[in-house]
Amino acid sequence: MTRTNAKGAPALPLNTILSGDCIEVMNSLPEASVDLIFADPPYNLQLKGQLHRPDNSQVDAVDDHWDQFDSFAAYDQFTKAWLKAARRLLKPNGAIWVIGSYHNIFRVGASLQNEGYWILNDVVWRKSNPMPNFRGKRLTNAHETMIWASKSEGAKYTFNYEALKALNEGVQMRSDWVLPICTGHERLKDENGDKAHPTQKPESLLHRVLVGSTNPGDVVLDPFFGTGTTGAVAKMLGRDFIGIEREEAYRKVAEKRISRVRKFDREALQVSTSKRAEPRVPFGQLVERGMLRPGEELFSMNNRYKAKVRADGTLIGGEVKGSIHQVGAALEGAPSCNGWTYWCFKRDGQTVPIDVLRQQIRSEMRQN
Repeated sequence: MTRTNAKGAPALPLNTILSGDCIEVMNSLPEASVDLIFADPPYNLQLKGQLHRPDNSQVDAVDDHWDQFDSFAAYDQFTKAWLKAARRLLKPNGAIWVIGSYHNIFRVGASLQNEGYWILNDVVWRKSNPMPNFRGKRLTNAHETMIWASKSEGAKYTFNYEALKALNEGVQMRSDWVLPICTGHERLKDENGDKAHPTQKPESLLHRVLVGSTNPGDVVLDPFFGTGTTGAVAKMLGRDFIGIEREEAYRKVAEKRISRVRKFDREALQVSTSKRAEPRVPFGQLVERGMLRPGEELFSMNNRYKAKVRADGTLIGGEVKGSIHQVGAALEGAPSCNGWTYWCFKRDGQTVPIDVLRQQIRSEMRQN
């Protein structure tokens, strides 16, 4: 599938795994065309020698050629180049997630800021089942760090706060995520029964990232696609993806994996939306439509105060005049007040929050 530009020319190779060097491929794609980038770059682990368990069996560590750099300077140059290419692809309100370990994440963080990104959060992925430290010379490395950054300061990036809160049983999502590493059926194997990729990320991690920072129909780019976790989760969640992977063996595994993934149905793709994302309804609109009448009295939730509705959508309570928020705050002696949840009206002897009327108008707006 290819998304076309205004002139009808091919623009984005959606839901495709592109072969080649990630920097060259990104530079060939249209500018400002991607909503989110998830990047799992080489960690530059600098491993020296083999690592063995106490029973003398060898650990299948990350010693692949793609994770080897001649020096920190070479790694920094590579990081700067791919981050620059990635930023060009992001839409003005786009964002990026980069994951790494202590070996590289601090260098990546500095490069992000140097390239003009604006860091929003760093998230600690705490592994519930980490690999132990076999030599006993350091702490068990039980976490990795993700940096979430917008394209620039002031960008209106996507953040589905209520959806993440719902994922966390109604509690505000924190910046430390406890999730297991890939094991069992989720760990992909090659033809020899070995791990298809040494640093395969769990789908639970990408699920949280994409639910929290994208919407259905968004385009998600992964420049280090590997075995396709980003693409698989994007497909399930109704997002379009573009993967870039230079290793043929990884591309084959990813293509086979993603071909078996089914997209969730339309209703299942919907998530809890932020109240800030709801259409704005001025209080005066309730007066204009006759839902509340000038001169009608409103009562505070605690029933201690009352105020009258005026024809211009303001209130007057005692000596205080102003908006529903200003009058409520003044009467309570508080720095601020949400007038929508503070004020009520009475109908047939029942006390009803004025927010009920706002929700009625919003429902009508959604239907239209």
